[in-house]
Amino acid sequence: MKKNDRIEVQIDDLTYEGMGVAKVDGFPLFIENALPGEKVVVHVLKVGKKFGYAKVVEWVSTSPDRIPLVDPNGTRVGTMPLQHMKYEAQLAFKQKQVKHVMNTIAKMPELEVRPTIGMEHPFGYRNKAQIPVRMVNGLLTTGFFKKNSHDLVPMEDFHIQDPEIDCLIVAVRDILRKYPVVAYDEANHTGELKHIIVRRGLRTKQVMIIFVTRTKLLPQADAIVRDITTAHPEVVSIVQNIQPKPTNVIMGHETKVLFGEDVYEEKLFEFTFKISARSFFQVNTVQTEVLYQQAIDAADLKSGETVVDAYCGIGTMSLAFARDAKKVYAMEIVDDAIVMAKENAKLNGVKNVHFETGAAEKIMPRWKEEGIKPDVIVVDPPRKGLELAFIEAACATGPERIVYVSCNQATLARDLVHFKERGYEAQHVQPVDMFPMTAHVEAVSLLVKE
Repeated sequence: MKKNDRIEVQIDDLTYEGMGVAKVDGFPLFIENALPGEKVVVHVLKVGKKFGYAKVVEWVSTSPDRIPLVDPNGTRVGTMPLQHMKYEAQLAFKQKQVKHVMNTIAKMPELEVRPTIGMEHPFGYRNKAQIPVRMVNGLLTTGFFKKNSHDLVPMEDFHIQDPEIDCLIVAVRDILRKYPVVAYDEANHTGELKHIIVRRGLRTKQVMIIFVTRTKLLPQADAIVRDITTAHPEVVSIVQNIQPKPTNVIMGHETKVLFGEDVYEEKLFEFTFKISARSFFQVNTVQTEVLYQQAIDAADLKSGETVVDAYCGIGTMSLAFARDAKKVYAMEIVDDAIVMAKENAKLNGVKNVHFETGAAEKIMPRWKEEGIKPDVIVVDPPRKGLELAFIEAACATGPERIVYVSCNQATLARDLVHFKERGYEAQHVQPVDMFPMTAHVEAVSLLVKE
């Protein structure tokens, strides 16, 4: 087999990214927009030593799980890689992925992986958009990068974002075009504006706009702010974030407020949360409540129990757990997040939460020395999962139950093994679909002291 060959293949499986897998004499080909059971004619794009890539040029037969594309651009740029698959099939695929890692990495084939909890309306769910800005034919243009490149594909409707956010991006783009703002040129590291970020409260309707710039100067900033806020009174905050480095990290460390405060509000359950430009907040508000409720149900708190929330962020889960706990001790390594968390507890009149800044693996042993004995520990770590030092410190405090909220099933599976070695047995894993039309899945796992 070589590049540019045309061959007919049968799709046997999907990768964890949702690409079709076909084998030609045992050699795997990865194929976008292809489903198991389909026979397709493909054009071979790349042949490596162990696998290759191809694209479909003709469908000989199609899967009953196939549906028409909502927007071909969603596949081109990778924002909707599963849009060709029925939603029920997407949920089944995600459950299968979680089962797969529990079997292969955790070596726990007997562990119950429950059906994925999906959304009633799996479009328009993202409450945050990070949109690159480039000059196209001399015109400031918004869109998204073509997969595996930094070539901008102009786009106005992303389908998975809150439609109000999509409209706002276009409105802001049109206002910017009236002024001498030059979009970032990556090749020459020139121009001012790199990204437009829009965050919107689903429940509050409040909007924050963030201009990410290469330079400290945003030309005609006052006039731009005036035009935006006059036309869109729902915008309560406009901030400029400065990222001078030529990097894939979108935001820099310096932020200055152009309008309002560096904060907007959103509601989860009965709580109101203040969220700053750099704060982490789950991008799917509806499913966040589903995810957190699964964590709360798994914890099964009894009156008088103590909870440790080890990666608390701005306090979203801490406050939810505080309703049923005697006391919640919460920590987070980002100092700004702890400042916001304390504000959010005060805003909602929650007095039984103690917030502290620091690394979980360092604070946990100290709390143990201070005599803090949690009945339940809740963790919601970043994609890299938990440090072994934290797992050891957590188990040393002897909680009855540990609730693990995960955005990366491979590190979850790895960590479940570490917990098992220290006497904590996983009871079940509950996948929750936070990102419909994509291959990502979140999960909640309950571990119980043996």
